[in-house]
Amino acid sequence: MARYSFRLPDIGEGIAEAEIVAWHVKVGERVEEDAQLADMMTDKATVEMESPVSGVVVELAGEVGDLIPIGSTLAVIETDGDGEIEAPPADTPVEKEIVAETPGAEEASVAEVAAPVPAATPAPAPAPVLASLAAPAHDRQVLASPAVRARAKDLGVDLGQIHAEGDRIRHADLDAFLRYSGGQGYHAPGASRARADEPIKVIGMRRKIAENMAASKRAIPHFTYVEEMDVTALEDMRADLNANRGGRPKLTMLPFLIVAICRTIPQFPMINARYDDEGGVVTRYGAVHLGMATQTDAGLMVPVIRDAQDKNVWQLASEITRLAEAARTGKAKVEELTGGTLTVTSLGPLGGIATTPVINRPEVAIIGPNKIVERPVFDGDEIRRAKLMNLSISCDHRVVDGWDAASYVQALKKLVETPVLLFAD
Repeated sequence: MARYSFRLPDIGEGIAEAEIVAWHVKVGERVEEDAQLADMMTDKATVEMESPVSGVVVELAGEVGDLIPIGSTLAVIETDGDGEIEAPPADTPVEKEIVAETPGAEEASVAEVAAPVPAATPAPAPAPVLASLAAPAHDRQVLASPAVRARAKDLGVDLGQIHAEGDRIRHADLDAFLRYSGGQGYHAPGASRARADEPIKVIGMRRKIAENMAASKRAIPHFTYVEEMDVTALEDMRADLNANRGGRPKLTMLPFLIVAICRTIPQFPMINARYDDEGGVVTRYGAVHLGMATQTDAGLMVPVIRDAQDKNVWQLASEITRLAEAARTGKAKVEELTGGTLTVTSLGPLGGIATTPVINRPEVAIIGPNKIVERPVFDGDEIRRAKLMNLSISCDHRVVDGWDAASYVQALKKLVETPVLLFAD
């Protein structure tokens, strides 16, 4: 029998190591040529490793979550024949990408990709002290005040289980039973029982998100500015356009906001920039490659709308739908998840009153629209119903001054509150 050592190939420029995020084989199993061996994650993509030979797997390099250097042995496969089989060079390119990713900069609650670890050992049985608190029979006559009876009924506690220190059960006896029972002696109606602790190993995208968020907060002095905007007229315009859209995609608030963002960028170029920490260089971009924070089952991704400044609201709506679907189904390409110059993050209907989003490093700003609410507002001497939305912007204070951030948002506010300006030359 011959042994084939499969070495981890070069899977990206400048990549020194990759993380094992999934094994598709086990030691002792037979694997066929071109069948999946493992999924490996780098900073830029998750790549599928395929077996170059058929045979029986005799060694695997590590466990899920381990980091494997490029060029080191990933798996050893026993094939028919004699001696050792020479593996291809470690710099052989890998072409098949199954999930490309660039973790975003948003603190949304996310569905994690993690390998469950066996649950903790169940808690020990209640202490023997419970025996002295419980009465030997449930059909004995119970003496208690109406207040104690009412409280026990609300808690779902059988007074026959409680041992009284005196001639009747008092609140102190009920408190002692509740304190020492630890939830074992009763279960109040509508209450939830505690679940067993479940340790989750942080691997894959969740680890990349954690690392990126920590690096962003550690390196960037954030500040957040929030402004309220009256979007009544914009919402009326959006409703009219949707009513006559024909076969075009339905418009949400986001395409209009992106148009406003792009139209105000030329006045405030420091918002659409990247900061090179090591080189001490800020690059102000002429084009707006807008990242769009998207929640997926695998975690937070940020697909990028290329040259957003050149697209109208209908084109933006189509691109938003396409990129979000690609991210959620794991079909987004590397180039669709990298190269952003500014990010927008929206929690959609969850919205919230205001957000303090974390910057998608090395960008210097992130914009967060919040949910729309209806409230009465003063319009001169009149009171009218208005649709209001808060908009947050978090900026890197090393690059963007507070005055500039506030001025930029005020310019956005003018366009959003006078939506006809969005379509004016």
